[in-house]
Amino acid sequence: MNIQQFKYILETVSNNFNLSDAAKKLHTSQPGISKAIIEFEEELGFQIFERNGKRLRGLTKPGKAVVAVIRRLLLEVENLKRISDEYVNHDEGVLVIGCTHTQARYFLPQIILDFKQRYPGVQVSLIESSPPQLANMLLNDELDIAFATETLAQVPGVVIFPCYDWEHYLVMREDHELSNMTSTQAKNLSLQDIACYPLITYSRQFTGRPAIDASFEAADIKHNIVLEAIDADVIKTYVDVGLGLGIIASMAYDPRRDRGLIGLPVGHLFGYHTSKIGLRKGVFARDYVFEFIQMCAPGENKKSILEKLHENLF
Repeated sequence: MNIQQFKYILETVSNNFNLSDAAKKLHTSQPGISKAIIEFEEELGFQIFERNGKRLRGLTKPGKAVVAVIRRLLLEVENLKRISDEYVNHDEGVLVIGCTHTQARYFLPQIILDFKQRYPGVQVSLIESSPPQLANMLLNDELDIAFATETLAQVPGVVIFPCYDWEHYLVMREDHELSNMTSTQAKNLSLQDIACYPLITYSRQFTGRPAIDASFEAADIKHNIVLEAIDADVIKTYVDVGLGLGIIASMAYDPRRDRGLIGLPVGHLFGYHTSKIGLRKGVFARDYVFEFIQMCAPGENKKSILEKLHENLF
């Protein structure tokens, strides 16, 4: 048995048991992966993959247990590398952060600035994607940490830490008939009140959109969403030209920056949400990762983070 075989097996599972796709991802040949898998199974004395002819269809029952062990072993191999980096290059490295556009644009700028002042030798890399993709990237060790409101809490193998609470805002032009409402009056708005207007909001899977759809469906009210986007700045641009009312995250609205637009809180319609930071369970985190988490989630400390990372690991 060797680490290369472990990587081949995990990549095969990650690519829905397609050896060609796994080979492309690993920059190797399909026969090479197939041979490594067969040799591994022969050494174990049983098959870990179900087969239909030469095609792999899934994992056998013992195969599922084997893959779980392989995941832990490869995680510990990566942890050895991180331990080495921590003690050889204590204040240097790369922090890879996965996030949605909303986090990158509105929540992280000041935190990253403060972090860079404390750790000038650490390069920060931001990768924007959807919450489900971020969760997969985290599990595949492509990210150090991930930010999202959706998905992370439901993914086995991901440890989450609450960062901040938010709600949706209804944004409109100053000349809109609802613009004279105060924030207190806005609490009396109903879904029926806004369903009659053209609406502009986030694409599915982003920034509380599932909660928006669920609220309308639960009330049996049909909305009129005329435009979807992953970017609140795009939503506000189309509100500004008069296409409709926007529904965006509260942190994306700033009356000083968004001149000409009025924002009203509508958390009573679409719920109140918590953005979270996630790490892969069992990972060895560098000291600067602990520092970054504490900057984003002030209620946490190194001890509490470590306890959650290694809770019920084996």
